[in-house]
Amino acid sequence: MILGDFEAEELSEAQGARLAALGVATRADILKMTTLASSGHPGGSMSSIDFELVLWGFANCDPKNPFAEGRDRVVISHGHTSPAAYAALAHLGWFDPSLPLLGFRRGGSPFEGHVERDVPGIDWGTGNLGQGLSAAVGFALAARIKGDGAKVFCAMGDGEQQKGQLAEARRYAVKFGLTNLVALLDWNHVQLSGTNDEILKQDIVADWKADGWAVIEIDGHDVRAVYRAVRAALRAAVPTLVACHTVMSKGVPFMEKDGYKWHGAALSPEKCKEALAILGAPDDLDRWTLERKKSAPDWHAALPRRPVETVVLPSSGTPRTYTTEKTSDNRGAFGAALEDLGAVSGGVPMAVLDCDLLKSTKTDLFAAKFPKSFFQGGIAEHHTAVLAGALSVAGIAAWWGEFGMFGVAEAYNQQRLNDVNASNVKLAVTHTGIDVGEDGKTHHSIDYFGTLNSTFGWKVFTPGDPNQTDRITRWMATHRGNHALVMGRSKFPVALKEDGTPFFAGDYAFDPAKADHLRDGSGVSLVCAGNMLPYAMDAWNALAKEGTRVDLVSVAAWSDLSDADLAHIARHGRVVTVEDHNPKTGLGTWIQARLNDLGLPARVKKLGVTFYSSSGPAKELYALMGLDGPAIAAAVRRALASKSGTERSA
Repeated sequence: MILGDFEAEELSEAQGARLAALGVATRADILKMTTLASSGHPGGSMSSIDFELVLWGFANCDPKNPFAEGRDRVVISHGHTSPAAYAALAHLGWFDPSLPLLGFRRGGSPFEGHVERDVPGIDWGTGNLGQGLSAAVGFALAARIKGDGAKVFCAMGDGEQQKGQLAEARRYAVKFGLTNLVALLDWNHVQLSGTNDEILKQDIVADWKADGWAVIEIDGHDVRAVYRAVRAALRAAVPTLVACHTVMSKGVPFMEKDGYKWHGAALSPEKCKEALAILGAPDDLDRWTLERKKSAPDWHAALPRRPVETVVLPSSGTPRTYTTEKTSDNRGAFGAALEDLGAVSGGVPMAVLDCDLLKSTKTDLFAAKFPKSFFQGGIAEHHTAVLAGALSVAGIAAWWGEFGMFGVAEAYNQQRLNDVNASNVKLAVTHTGIDVGEDGKTHHSIDYFGTLNSTFGWKVFTPGDPNQTDRITRWMATHRGNHALVMGRSKFPVALKEDGTPFFAGDYAFDPAKADHLRDGSGVSLVCAGNMLPYAMDAWNALAKEGTRVDLVSVAAWSDLSDADLAHIARHGRVVTVEDHNPKTGLGTWIQARLNDLGLPARVKKLGVTFYSSSGPAKELYALMGLDGPAIAAAVRRALASKSGTERSA
């Protein structure tokens, strides 16, 4: 609380005067920031600044303790209005106002062109329009789960209302009664290429009301009206949108009359000086132009470091053991482990999210036992992906059970945003690969690794049987990071040692840096992952009956293989990789690249999904694709023959 709180019915004269002065100072900084950087979005920043000052000025958050537990949060969904956010925060005391002037859009600076979490006061980095409300819903739901009374405010642009994810988030907020959430619309009626009606006409107020929200329409430049509307929204019986009628580039008439021209363009230095004079603000543009030519400040020393706010469970519980008498599919083993984790959470708040798939993903076990921690959101995957990320950075152990095609491919942009925000999402996707079988090519998720591995933080885990699934699930619960547990649909046999005991049981402990060496041999390393382990084992057994023993290696954590394991895989000079994935971006190509990086000579034959498969039982599809036991064994024989010189090509 910097200027006050939302308890008084009206702003005082002093508060109104302070906001008016801040409006001038922040508009001046918006113009200077964008002109100094020769880029940025001054127009929307100037139309948003009045209500952003009210939000940060009266929310329950403290610049002297910016990461306090239970603080109110302000999410800027139209992240390109970062100059407004930085100016508001700076002039309300979060950091020195010189920092954004020196750093806006400057390499290495946290004051980026779209808001980022390295800046105190910014709790969710945005930029991809339409995603901020989902994050705000996540923060509001986290506050509800923890019971800390925190309020959440989401500032949005009018152009992004054209995106469907907002409807998903609106309905979710209404379903769960998140009245601690207030959305504010910067309704300046123009966007990058023209007016809202020219680009894609819609009835914004009707859309929000249709989804169950209350709507209060106000003059968004009247700070007293903004204050009253936000205060009323916080006391409403349903989530409320404050629709702020605003003017692009408000405060500088020659910019205002140009409409959308200044949405994403900076003023020239001459025009900036003219605008500063109109505002009645000091003209120190030349000074800051010179300052930006000097060495940049030490940003880490200038701003407080964000503490780790994500959580892990204190215990993983007791692993379950599946035997040949107690079979399961991997998804069933995941569901059982998740149920166990709910019982050992040790006070760490959990949230398991579902998109109308709980019986298929096996999260129904957790839902039945811990209904207050289970959240059914309907078929709203884009929203749920961001919701999970925001929950996780707000201190909730967030799990999402989903099909591979929807949790990874469909929601990739949202999962990438989670990675940018250093979230802690536990994504458990079932029905991956052509193991999905009869559902057909639209549901055959064959790009899960290539997609998530293109980020810098996501880790992909492909368990080989129910026992390994159980242990990876428990490992994920006790380790931070964005983790994707990738499982098929079919029942999988328990992987056995040569003595007939379960391989992934007993004292086995999952280590993402280690491959699992199921069989030792010579001549060729047969490397498989996830759904392919039973088929690779069939191939190994057939070869062994012929008197041929090769190495059989199962890889559960593709991108973190240790150098020692890669050297072991390459030791025979011939490698056959088998994956239920597009080999262009999958395990074989990744291993090939890593061997090259390490200077390890080995020829890699890659077996995988090489075209969009048809609909049919999984075993039939694997045979058609050349991925069943006989086909894998034949590929190993060819590799051995090539090594011995009786064939010229693998």
